[in-house]
Amino acid sequence: MKSAVENLNPTRVRLTVEVPFEELKDSLDAAYKKINQQVTVKGFRKGKVPARVIDQRFGRGAVLEEAVNDALPKFYTEAVNEAELNVLGQPEVDITELKDNETLNFTAEVDIRPAIEIPDYSGIEVEVDAVEVSDEDVDKAVEDLRARFASTSPVERAAEDGDVVTVDLEAKVDGEVLADGVANGVSYTIGSGELLDGIDDAVKGLEAGAEATFTSELKGGSAAGKEAEVTVKVTQVAKRELPELDDDFAQLASEFDTLDELKADSRKRLESARQFDQATQAQERVLDKLLELVEVPVPEKLLEDEIRTRKHNLEHHQLGQMGLDLAKYLEIQGKTEEEFDTETREQAIKGIKTQFVLDELVNKEKLNVNQEELTEHLMRRAQSSGMSPDQFAQAVVEGGQVPMLVGEVARGKALAVVVEAATVKDTNGEVVDLDDEDDTVEGEQAEGADSADSAKADEEKAES
Repeated sequence: MKSAVENLNPTRVRLTVEVPFEELKDSLDAAYKKINQQVTVKGFRKGKVPARVIDQRFGRGAVLEEAVNDALPKFYTEAVNEAELNVLGQPEVDITELKDNETLNFTAEVDIRPAIEIPDYSGIEVEVDAVEVSDEDVDKAVEDLRARFASTSPVERAAEDGDVVTVDLEAKVDGEVLADGVANGVSYTIGSGELLDGIDDAVKGLEAGAEATFTSELKGGSAAGKEAEVTVKVTQVAKRELPELDDDFAQLASEFDTLDELKADSRKRLESARQFDQATQAQERVLDKLLELVEVPVPEKLLEDEIRTRKHNLEHHQLGQMGLDLAKYLEIQGKTEEEFDTETREQAIKGIKTQFVLDELVNKEKLNVNQEELTEHLMRRAQSSGMSPDQFAQAVVEGGQVPMLVGEVARGKALAVVVEAATVKDTNGEVVDLDDEDDTVEGEQAEGADSADSAKADEEKAES
Protein backbone atom coordinates (compact mmCIF):
# COMPACT_ATOMS: atom_id res chain seq x y z
CA MET A 1 0.00 0.00 0.00
CA LYS A 2 1.18 3.51 -0.84
CA SER A 3 -0.27 6.72 0.56
CA ALA A 4 0.30 10.44 0.25
CA VAL A 5 -1.00 13.43 2.24
CA GLU A 6 -2.16 16.76 0.84
CA ASN A 7 -2.82 19.63 3.24
CA LEU A 8 -6.06 21.31 2.16
CA ASN A 9 -5.91 23.86 5.00
CA PRO A 10 -4.45 23.95 8.53
CA THR A 11 -7.21 21.68 9.82
CA ARG A 12 -8.02 19.37 6.90
CA VAL A 13 -6.05 16.91 4.76
CA ARG A 14 -6.65 14.62 1.81
CA LEU A 15 -5.14 11.14 1.89
CA THR A 16 -4.53 9.42 -1.44
CA VAL A 17 -4.16 5.67 -1.04
CA GLU A 18 -3.15 3.01 -3.59
CA VAL A 19 -3.72 -0.63 -2.61
CA PRO A 20 -2.31 -3.53 -4.68
CA PHE A 21 -5.04 -6.07 -5.30
CA GLU A 22 -3.20 -8.88 -3.54
CA GLU A 23 -3.60 -6.95 -0.28
CA LEU A 24 -7.38 -7.39 -0.61
CA LYS A 25 -7.10 -11.20 -0.42
CA ASP A 26 -8.11 -11.49 3.24
CA SER A 27 -11.09 -9.20 2.71
CA LEU A 28 -12.13 -11.10 -0.43
CA ASP A 29 -11.99 -14.39 1.46
CA ALA A 30 -14.07 -12.85 4.23
CA ALA A 31 -16.56 -11.52 1.67
CA TYR A 32 -17.05 -14.96 0.07
CA LYS A 33 -17.45 -16.50 3.53
CA LYS A 34 -20.03 -13.93 4.58
CA ILE A 35 -22.05 -14.26 1.37
CA ASN A 36 -21.82 -18.06 1.72
CA GLN A 37 -23.60 -17.83 5.06
CA GLN A 38 -26.37 -15.66 3.63
CA VAL A 39 -27.33 -17.46 0.40
CA THR A 40 -28.79 -20.83 -0.56
CA VAL A 41 -27.84 -22.48 -3.86
CA LYS A 42 -29.50 -25.70 -4.95
CA GLY A 43 -27.05 -28.57 -5.05
CA PHE A 44 -24.69 -27.11 -2.44
CA ARG A 45 -24.77 -27.27 1.33
CA LYS A 46 -25.17 -23.93 3.09
CA GLY A 47 -21.77 -22.31 3.51
CA LYS A 48 -20.14 -24.61 0.94
CA VAL A 49 -20.94 -22.71 -2.27
CA PRO A 50 -17.75 -22.34 -4.38
CA ALA A 51 -16.48 -18.85 -5.14
CA ARG A 52 -16.97 -19.28 -8.90
CA VAL A 53 -20.64 -20.16 -8.35
CA ILE A 54 -21.14 -17.09 -6.17
CA ASP A 55 -19.54 -14.97 -8.91
CA GLN A 56 -21.87 -16.52 -11.51
CA ARG A 57 -25.06 -16.34 -9.46
CA PHE A 58 -24.62 -13.04 -7.58
CA GLY A 59 -21.93 -11.24 -9.53
CA ARG A 60 -18.30 -10.53 -8.85
CA GLY A 61 -19.27 -6.89 -8.22
CA ALA A 62 -21.20 -7.81 -5.05
CA VAL A 63 -18.16 -9.66 -3.72
CA LEU A 64 -15.83 -6.77 -4.50
CA GLU A 65 -18.18 -4.28 -2.83
CA GLU A 66 -18.29 -6.39 0.33
CA ALA A 67 -14.51 -6.84 0.33
CA VAL A 68 -13.79 -3.13 -0.21
CA ASN A 69 -16.21 -2.13 2.57
CA ASP A 70 -14.38 -4.52 4.86
CA ALA A 71 -10.88 -3.41 3.84
CA LEU A 72 -11.26 0.38 3.65
CA PRO A 73 -11.17 1.08 7.44
CA LYS A 74 -7.96 -0.96 7.79
CA PHE A 75 -6.15 0.74 4.89
CA TYR A 76 -7.39 4.17 5.99
CA THR A 77 -6.08 3.56 9.52
CA GLU A 78 -2.73 2.41 8.17
CA ALA A 79 -2.46 5.57 6.07
CA VAL A 80 -3.36 7.77 9.05
CA ASN A 81 -0.79 6.08 11.26
CA GLU A 82 1.87 6.19 8.58
CA ALA A 83 1.38 9.95 8.19
CA GLU A 84 1.16 10.38 11.99
CA LEU A 85 -2.06 12.36 11.71
CA ASN A 86 -4.22 13.31 14.69
CA VAL A 87 -7.58 13.02 12.98
CA LEU A 88 -10.96 14.34 14.13
CA GLY A 89 -14.28 12.83 13.14
CA GLN A 90 -15.23 10.62 10.24
CA PRO A 91 -13.43 10.82 6.88
CA GLU A 92 -15.13 11.49 3.57
CA VAL A 93 -14.01 8.55 1.43
CA ASP A 94 -14.13 8.45 -2.36
CA ILE A 95 -13.11 5.31 -4.32
CA THR A 96 -11.34 6.72 -7.35
CA GLU A 97 -10.42 3.44 -9.04
CA LEU A 98 -11.27 -0.21 -8.53
CA LYS A 99 -9.95 -2.68 -11.09
CA ASP A 100 -10.58 -6.36 -10.44
CA ASN A 101 -7.32 -8.22 -9.90
CA GLU A 102 -5.33 -5.00 -10.36
CA THR A 103 -5.72 -2.16 -7.88
CA LEU A 104 -7.88 -0.23 -5.42
CA ASN A 105 -7.34 3.54 -5.21
CA PHE A 106 -9.24 5.87 -2.90
CA THR A 107 -9.03 9.29 -1.28
CA ALA A 108 -10.08 10.26 2.22
CA GLU A 109 -10.62 13.83 3.39
CA VAL A 110 -10.63 14.31 7.14
CA ASP A 111 -10.24 17.05 9.76
CA ILE A 112 -7.10 17.02 11.86
CA ARG A 113 -5.95 18.76 14.99
CA PRO A 114 -4.05 21.86 13.95
CA ALA A 115 -0.38 22.28 14.80
CA ILE A 116 -0.17 24.74 17.69
CA GLU A 117 2.84 26.63 18.98
CA ILE A 118 2.59 27.44 22.68
CA PRO A 119 4.38 30.75 23.33
CA ASP A 120 6.03 31.85 26.55
CA TYR A 121 3.13 32.37 28.95
CA SER A 122 5.13 33.40 32.01
CA GLY A 123 4.42 37.06 31.36
CA ILE A 124 0.64 36.76 31.67
CA GLU A 125 -0.82 39.20 34.20
CA VAL A 126 -4.46 39.35 35.34
CA GLU A 127 -6.47 41.22 37.94
CA VAL A 128 -9.13 39.60 40.12
CA ASP A 129 -11.56 40.75 42.78
CA ALA A 130 -10.09 41.18 46.24
CA VAL A 131 -11.32 38.87 48.99
CA GLU A 132 -13.16 41.21 51.32
CA VAL A 133 -15.82 40.30 53.87
CA SER A 134 -17.56 43.20 55.61
CA ASP A 135 -19.44 43.21 58.89
CA GLU A 136 -22.60 43.67 56.81
CA ASP A 137 -21.81 40.47 54.88
CA VAL A 138 -21.44 38.56 58.15
CA ASP A 139 -24.65 40.03 59.54
CA LYS A 140 -26.55 39.01 56.40
CA ALA A 141 -25.20 35.44 56.62
CA VAL A 142 -26.30 35.21 60.25
CA GLU A 143 -29.70 36.68 59.38
CA ASP A 144 -30.13 34.11 56.62
CA LEU A 145 -29.35 31.38 59.15
CA ARG A 146 -31.73 32.97 61.61
CA ALA A 147 -34.51 32.92 59.01
CA ARG A 148 -34.09 29.15 58.65
CA PHE A 149 -34.96 28.76 62.33
CA ALA A 150 -38.01 31.01 62.21
CA SER A 151 -41.26 29.73 63.65
CA THR A 152 -44.82 30.66 62.64
CA SER A 153 -47.97 31.24 64.61
CA PRO A 154 -51.50 31.85 63.20
CA VAL A 155 -52.87 35.38 63.54
CA GLU A 156 -56.36 36.84 63.22
CA ARG A 157 -55.58 39.71 60.85
CA ALA A 158 -54.95 40.60 57.23
CA ALA A 159 -51.81 39.23 55.58
CA GLU A 160 -48.72 41.46 55.46
CA ASP A 161 -45.25 41.34 53.93
CA GLY A 162 -43.23 38.53 55.47
CA ASP A 163 -46.25 36.56 56.66
CA VAL A 164 -46.64 32.89 55.79
CA VAL A 165 -50.02 32.25 54.19
CA THR A 166 -51.63 28.93 53.38
CA VAL A 167 -53.51 29.20 50.09
CA ASP A 168 -55.60 27.25 47.60
CA LEU A 169 -54.90 28.02 43.93
CA GLU A 170 -56.92 27.53 40.75
CA ALA A 171 -55.63 28.51 37.32
CA LYS A 172 -57.76 29.00 34.21
CA VAL A 173 -56.68 29.51 30.62
CA ASP A 174 -59.34 30.72 28.18
CA GLY A 175 -61.94 30.19 30.90
CA GLU A 176 -61.10 26.50 31.41
CA VAL A 177 -59.59 25.16 34.64
CA LEU A 178 -56.34 23.40 33.83
CA ALA A 179 -56.04 19.73 34.73
CA ASP A 180 -52.84 20.54 36.59
CA GLY A 181 -53.95 24.02 37.59
CA VAL A 182 -55.39 23.27 41.04
CA ALA A 183 -53.32 23.16 44.23
CA ASN A 184 -54.55 23.20 47.82
CA GLY A 185 -52.79 23.86 51.10
CA VAL A 186 -49.80 25.63 49.54
CA SER A 187 -47.55 27.43 52.04
CA TYR A 188 -46.15 30.72 50.77
CA THR A 189 -44.07 33.47 52.34
CA ILE A 190 -45.24 36.85 51.06
CA GLY A 191 -42.40 38.65 49.30
CA SER A 192 -40.31 35.55 48.65
CA GLY A 193 -41.07 35.51 44.92
CA GLU A 194 -41.24 31.72 44.94
CA LEU A 195 -44.67 31.36 43.32
CA LEU A 196 -46.47 33.27 40.60
CA ASP A 197 -45.88 36.86 39.62
CA GLY A 198 -48.66 38.99 41.08
CA ILE A 199 -49.53 36.74 44.01
CA ASP A 200 -47.96 39.08 46.58
CA ASP A 201 -50.25 41.98 45.68
CA ALA A 202 -53.22 39.61 45.50
CA VAL A 203 -52.89 38.11 49.01
CA LYS A 204 -51.68 41.17 50.93
CA GLY A 205 -54.60 42.58 52.86
CA LEU A 206 -56.59 39.33 52.77
CA GLU A 207 -57.68 37.56 55.95
CA ALA A 208 -58.29 33.82 56.28
CA GLY A 209 -61.32 32.83 54.17
CA ALA A 210 -60.92 35.69 51.66
CA GLU A 211 -59.91 35.23 48.04
CA ALA A 212 -58.73 37.26 45.06
CA THR A 213 -58.13 36.82 41.34
CA PHE A 214 -55.12 37.98 39.38
CA THR A 215 -53.49 37.37 36.01
CA SER A 216 -50.08 35.76 35.75
CA GLU A 217 -47.90 33.96 33.24
CA LEU A 218 -47.53 30.30 34.21
CA LYS A 219 -43.94 29.18 34.77
CA GLY A 220 -44.47 25.44 34.39
CA GLY A 221 -46.98 22.69 33.73
CA SER A 222 -49.13 21.99 30.70
CA ALA A 223 -49.70 25.67 29.93
CA ALA A 224 -46.23 27.01 30.69
CA GLY A 225 -45.70 30.45 29.22
CA LYS A 226 -49.41 31.20 28.84
CA GLU A 227 -51.38 33.92 30.61
CA ALA A 228 -53.73 32.46 33.21
CA GLU A 229 -56.47 33.78 35.44
CA VAL A 230 -55.52 32.61 38.92
CA THR A 231 -57.87 32.52 41.89
CA VAL A 232 -56.12 32.44 45.26
CA LYS A 233 -57.96 31.71 48.51
CA VAL A 234 -56.24 32.35 51.82
CA THR A 235 -57.02 29.64 54.38
CA GLN A 236 -54.56 30.78 57.07
CA VAL A 237 -52.36 33.75 57.90
CA ALA A 238 -49.33 33.10 60.12
CA LYS A 239 -46.73 35.48 61.46
CA ARG A 240 -43.06 34.53 61.18
CA GLU A 241 -41.17 34.87 64.44
CA LEU A 242 -37.40 34.97 64.38
CA PRO A 243 -35.33 33.69 67.31
CA GLU A 244 -33.38 36.23 69.34
CA LEU A 245 -29.82 36.76 68.19
CA ASP A 246 -27.99 35.57 71.28
CA ASP A 247 -25.84 32.74 72.57
CA ASP A 248 -28.88 30.48 72.84
CA PHE A 249 -29.47 30.90 69.10
CA ALA A 250 -25.80 30.09 68.37
CA GLN A 251 -26.17 26.86 70.34
CA LEU A 252 -29.44 26.04 68.54
CA ALA A 253 -28.18 26.74 65.02
CA SER A 254 -24.56 25.59 65.22
CA GLU A 255 -21.90 23.76 67.17
CA PHE A 256 -20.76 27.00 68.80
CA ASP A 257 -21.52 28.21 72.31
CA THR A 258 -21.61 31.93 71.67
CA LEU A 259 -22.93 34.30 69.02
CA ASP A 260 -19.46 35.79 68.58
CA GLU A 261 -18.05 32.36 67.74
CA LEU A 262 -20.86 31.80 65.23
CA LYS A 263 -20.13 35.15 63.57
CA ALA A 264 -16.41 34.39 63.43
CA ASP A 265 -17.16 31.08 61.73
CA SER A 266 -19.53 32.80 59.26
CA ARG A 267 -16.77 35.24 58.36
CA LYS A 268 -14.32 32.39 57.84
CA ARG A 269 -16.79 30.53 55.59
CA LEU A 270 -17.47 33.65 53.53
CA GLU A 271 -13.75 34.28 53.10
CA SER A 272 -13.20 30.69 52.01
CA ALA A 273 -16.03 30.87 49.47
CA ARG A 274 -14.71 34.13 48.05
CA GLN A 275 -11.18 32.76 47.85
CA PHE A 276 -12.59 29.88 45.81
CA ASP A 277 -14.43 32.34 43.55
CA GLN A 278 -11.25 34.40 43.26
CA ALA A 279 -9.25 31.35 42.20
CA THR A 280 -11.85 30.41 39.59
CA GLN A 281 -11.88 33.99 38.32
CA ALA A 282 -8.09 33.96 38.07
CA GLN A 283 -8.10 30.72 36.11
CA GLU A 284 -10.75 31.99 33.71
CA ARG A 285 -8.90 35.25 33.09
CA VAL A 286 -5.53 33.56 32.69
CA LEU A 287 -7.13 31.19 30.18
CA ASP A 288 -8.52 34.14 28.22
CA LYS A 289 -5.07 35.75 28.13
CA LEU A 290 -3.48 32.47 27.03
CA LEU A 291 -5.97 32.07 24.17
CA GLU A 292 -5.14 35.60 23.02
CA LEU A 293 -1.49 34.58 22.66
CA VAL A 294 -2.11 31.48 20.53
CA GLU A 295 -3.28 31.25 16.93
CA VAL A 296 -5.72 28.33 16.82
CA PRO A 297 -7.49 27.43 13.54
CA VAL A 298 -10.81 25.68 14.16
CA PRO A 299 -12.07 22.83 11.91
CA GLU A 300 -15.34 24.05 10.41
CA LYS A 301 -17.15 20.72 10.58
CA LEU A 302 -16.12 20.22 14.20
CA LEU A 303 -17.41 23.71 14.96
CA GLU A 304 -20.74 23.00 13.27
CA ASP A 305 -21.11 19.78 15.25
CA GLU A 306 -20.29 21.56 18.50
CA ILE A 307 -22.82 24.33 17.84
CA ARG A 308 -25.48 21.77 16.98
CA THR A 309 -24.72 19.80 20.17
CA ARG A 310 -24.92 22.89 22.37
CA LYS A 311 -28.24 23.95 20.88
CA HIS A 312 -29.66 20.45 21.22
CA ASN A 313 -28.63 20.17 24.86
CA LEU A 314 -30.11 23.56 25.66
CA GLU A 315 -33.42 23.01 23.89
CA HIS A 316 -34.05 19.35 24.74
CA HIS A 317 -32.50 19.05 28.18
CA GLN A 318 -32.02 22.31 30.08
CA LEU A 319 -35.03 24.24 28.78
CA GLY A 320 -37.22 21.14 28.68
CA GLN A 321 -36.70 20.63 32.40
CA MET A 322 -37.81 24.23 33.00
CA GLY A 323 -40.88 23.93 30.79
CA LEU A 324 -39.54 26.49 28.31
CA ASP A 325 -38.91 26.50 24.58
CA LEU A 326 -36.13 28.42 22.86
CA ALA A 327 -38.37 31.34 21.87
CA LYS A 328 -39.53 31.88 25.46
CA TYR A 329 -35.98 31.52 26.76
CA LEU A 330 -34.74 34.19 24.35
CA GLU A 331 -37.59 36.47 25.39
CA ILE A 332 -36.63 36.08 29.06
CA GLN A 333 -32.96 36.68 28.24
CA GLY A 334 -33.80 39.70 26.11
CA LYS A 335 -31.90 38.30 23.11
CA THR A 336 -32.72 37.92 19.45
CA GLU A 337 -32.19 34.61 17.69
CA GLU A 338 -29.29 36.18 15.77
CA GLU A 339 -27.64 37.29 19.02
CA PHE A 340 -28.13 33.82 20.48
CA ASP A 341 -26.59 32.17 17.40
CA THR A 342 -23.61 34.52 17.50
CA GLU A 343 -23.09 33.93 21.21
CA THR A 344 -23.36 30.14 20.81
CA ARG A 345 -20.85 30.19 17.97
CA GLU A 346 -18.39 32.27 20.01
CA GLN A 347 -18.72 29.93 22.99
CA ALA A 348 -18.20 26.88 20.78
CA ILE A 349 -15.10 28.40 19.18
CA LYS A 350 -13.67 29.23 22.59
CA GLY A 351 -14.41 25.74 23.88
CA ILE A 352 -12.66 24.05 20.96
CA LYS A 353 -9.67 26.40 21.09
CA THR A 354 -9.40 25.83 24.84
CA GLN A 355 -9.26 22.09 24.41
CA PHE A 356 -6.65 22.24 21.62
CA VAL A 357 -4.39 24.63 23.53
CA LEU A 358 -4.59 22.81 26.87
CA ASP A 359 -4.10 19.42 25.21
CA GLU A 360 -0.96 20.79 23.54
CA LEU A 361 0.19 22.03 26.94
CA VAL A 362 -0.40 18.59 28.42
CA ASN A 363 1.95 17.16 25.79
CA LYS A 364 4.50 19.96 26.10
CA GLU A 365 4.66 19.75 29.90
CA LYS A 366 4.42 15.93 29.86
CA LEU A 367 1.55 15.93 32.36
CA ASN A 368 0.07 12.63 33.53
CA VAL A 369 -3.11 11.78 35.44
CA ASN A 370 -2.86 9.33 38.33
CA GLN A 371 -5.66 7.19 39.75
CA GLU A 372 -6.16 9.42 42.79
CA GLU A 373 -6.65 12.52 40.63
CA LEU A 374 -9.08 10.69 38.36
CA THR A 375 -11.06 9.38 41.34
CA GLU A 376 -11.31 12.86 42.90
CA HIS A 377 -12.51 14.30 39.59
CA LEU A 378 -15.04 11.50 39.20
CA MET A 379 -16.40 12.20 42.70
CA ARG A 380 -16.86 15.89 41.88
CA ARG A 381 -18.57 15.12 38.57
CA ALA A 382 -20.85 12.59 40.27
CA GLN A 383 -21.84 15.15 42.88
CA SER A 384 -22.67 17.80 40.26
CA SER A 385 -24.70 15.26 38.25
CA GLY A 386 -26.79 14.21 41.25
CA MET A 387 -25.66 10.59 40.93
CA SER A 388 -23.84 8.45 43.44
CA PRO A 389 -20.12 7.92 42.69
CA ASP A 390 -20.77 4.23 41.94
CA GLN A 391 -23.63 5.03 39.55
CA PHE A 392 -21.63 7.74 37.81
CA ALA A 393 -18.55 5.53 37.51
CA GLN A 394 -20.63 2.73 36.01
CA ALA A 395 -22.21 5.11 33.50
CA VAL A 396 -18.77 6.47 32.55
CA VAL A 397 -17.31 3.00 32.01
CA GLU A 398 -20.32 1.71 30.08
CA GLY A 399 -20.33 4.82 27.90
CA GLY A 400 -16.61 4.56 27.17
CA GLN A 401 -16.09 8.02 28.67
CA VAL A 402 -13.06 7.29 30.86
CA PRO A 403 -10.62 8.85 28.33
CA MET A 404 -12.78 11.99 28.29
CA LEU A 405 -12.57 12.29 32.09
CA VAL A 406 -8.81 11.73 31.97
CA GLY A 407 -8.60 14.52 29.39
CA GLU A 408 -10.57 16.88 31.63
CA VAL A 409 -8.22 16.25 34.56
CA ALA A 410 -5.15 16.68 32.37
CA ARG A 411 -6.44 19.95 30.96
CA GLY A 412 -7.14 21.20 34.48
CA LYS A 413 -3.54 20.42 35.41
CA ALA A 414 -2.26 22.18 32.28
CA LEU A 415 -4.18 25.33 33.13
CA ALA A 416 -2.90 25.16 36.70
CA VAL A 417 0.66 25.22 35.30
CA VAL A 418 -0.11 28.43 33.36
CA VAL A 419 -1.84 30.04 36.35
CA GLU A 420 1.15 29.24 38.54
CA ALA A 421 3.46 30.96 36.06
CA ALA A 422 1.19 34.01 35.71
CA THR A 423 1.08 37.10 37.91
CA VAL A 424 -2.29 37.44 39.60
CA LYS A 425 -3.12 40.60 41.54
CA ASP A 426 -6.33 41.64 43.24
CA THR A 427 -8.05 45.01 42.86
CA ASN A 428 -6.05 46.27 45.84
CA GLY A 429 -2.82 45.61 43.98
CA GLU A 430 -1.88 42.65 46.19
CA VAL A 431 -0.33 39.53 44.63
CA VAL A 432 -2.68 36.56 45.06
CA ASP A 433 -1.33 33.16 46.09
CA LEU A 434 -3.43 30.45 44.44
CA ASP A 435 -1.41 27.41 45.49
CA ASP A 436 -4.26 25.94 47.52
CA GLU A 437 -6.83 26.46 44.78
CA ASP A 438 -5.07 25.05 41.70
CA ASP A 439 -7.49 22.14 41.28
CA THR A 440 -10.73 24.10 41.56
CA VAL A 441 -11.42 24.67 37.86
CA GLU A 442 -13.85 22.13 36.47
CA GLY A 443 -15.69 24.21 33.92
CA GLU A 444 -14.52 26.41 31.12
CA GLN A 445 -11.31 24.66 30.12
CA ALA A 446 -13.21 21.37 29.78
CA GLU A 447 -16.27 22.93 28.18
CA GLY A 448 -15.19 22.18 24.61
CA ALA A 449 -13.68 18.83 25.44
CA ASP A 450 -16.63 16.73 24.37
CA SER A 451 -16.52 18.11 20.84
CA ALA A 452 -13.14 16.93 19.56
CA ASP A 453 -13.00 14.03 22.01
CA SER A 454 -16.35 12.74 20.78
CA ALA A 455 -15.24 13.09 17.19
CA LYS A 456 -12.08 11.18 18.04
CA ALA A 457 -14.14 8.48 19.73
CA ASP A 458 -16.35 8.17 16.66
CA GLU A 459 -13.25 7.88 14.50
CA GLU A 460 -11.77 5.13 16.68
CA LYS A 461 -15.04 3.18 16.45
CA ALA A 462 -14.95 3.49 12.66
CA GLU A 463 -11.40 2.20 12.58
CA SER A 464 -12.08 -0.80 14.81
